[in-house]
Amino acid sequence: MKNSQEKSPGDFYKKSTLEPETQLEYALAGKITPEMKTAAVEEPHLEPVDVREAIAKGEMVIPASKKHIQQGINPPAIGRQAKTKINANLGTSDVSSCLAEEKEKLKTAIQSGADTVMDLSTGGDLDKIRKTMIEEVSVPVGTVPVYSMIVDRSVEEIDRKIILDELEKQARQGVDFFTVHAGLLFSHLDLAKNRLAGIVSRGGSLIARWMKAHGRENPFYENFSDICEIMRKYDITLSLGDGLRPGAQADASDRAQFAELEVLGELTERAWTQGVQVLVEGPGHVPFDQIENNMKKQQEICHGAPFYVLGPLVSDIFPGYDHITGAIGATAAAYHGASLLCYVTPSEHLGLPEAEDVKEGCIAHKIAAHSADIARGIPHSREADDAISRARREMDWKKQFKHCFDAERAQELKGREIQDSREELEDYCSMCGKDWCAVKINSEL
Repeated sequence: MKNSQEKSPGDFYKKSTLEPETQLEYALAGKITPEMKTAAVEEPHLEPVDVREAIAKGEMVIPASKKHIQQGINPPAIGRQAKTKINANLGTSDVSSCLAEEKEKLKTAIQSGADTVMDLSTGGDLDKIRKTMIEEVSVPVGTVPVYSMIVDRSVEEIDRKIILDELEKQARQGVDFFTVHAGLLFSHLDLAKNRLAGIVSRGGSLIARWMKAHGRENPFYENFSDICEIMRKYDITLSLGDGLRPGAQADASDRAQFAELEVLGELTERAWTQGVQVLVEGPGHVPFDQIENNMKKQQEICHGAPFYVLGPLVSDIFPGYDHITGAIGATAAAYHGASLLCYVTPSEHLGLPEAEDVKEGCIAHKIAAHSADIARGIPHSREADDAISRARREMDWKKQFKHCFDAERAQELKGREIQDSREELEDYCSMCGKDWCAVKINSEL
């Protein structure tokens, strides 16, 4: 959390004679929007005025573009005062580009608790895929626009016009938040040369290649004000991408990562100046003992803007189980400062996730988010936990299933060892049996 001496959007925002365009501008003007009211409904401990005040301080965002609002969206509040949210990355590649599969994964992500989704497609009809995702869901949809900029052209061909035209097109489609890698500067490239894993961010590597080819500064940095102008027009939330996020335990918390973070702090201020809501993206692969410092450093440098982290993964040797590796780091990150957790699936580092991978990744990070909320003392966050504990004490299986996050899975496991359990639930669990069940013995006592 920021202290009273740290700065907020009001310290940077240039007031305009024009009417407010963004959730941030409405909040700074003291006005509560319908989206603030909607977001507050999902946060029983917050009133709409609390949401407005947090947005005005830069500590919360509501990713809901004007176009997606017209099409129908129930946007969440993302910030430390709210419950921790999770994001699911989806999308095709040039190897696999089946729209039907993406729709199935999208449906799975929402059913498994995703609060936002990102379309990271690089193969197939990107415009159609993006449009379909926006139309299919009522949660915020994000993209990394640079991916679409290199369709049918090399990254070296990108220029100011291509950047702004692509952003405008996606904004008109209804994208709610853009990841823009504007903080990776030409001077940072030397800092990353001796890394074990190098630059692992796809967007970051593309921009590094552009800068090397042209011998010039990052075009997203150079055109940042024009980018913010488009985002303000459509009220698209800016997600400041971390092009130098560490991709190995050995690279965490290095000079390259923190040099970029300093620039992200500068860009946070510049975006607020133009009335744009800001998320800041973070690591990556980070040893468990370094997570707290990473979270606190971001909060300090970026004035408490909501932190959006990938994992972080706390080990590099568990491909196939990285949803667990990531969830361990995500729990610590959410406890110490992150507000939005980008899921990691079992297929991380191995290939595109399938629907089952999406489900496992979402649930693992939902566990992380919920566990952190309990530890943070977010009001009402433990109510379902207490309710299921009472049901266990009473051996009331129907109530237990009612309060399970994934009741179908719980019923499947319950019924695996007890014949006809779906027809008549026994008053003991199959692990201990009737005579050895501690809960049954306790109830008799």
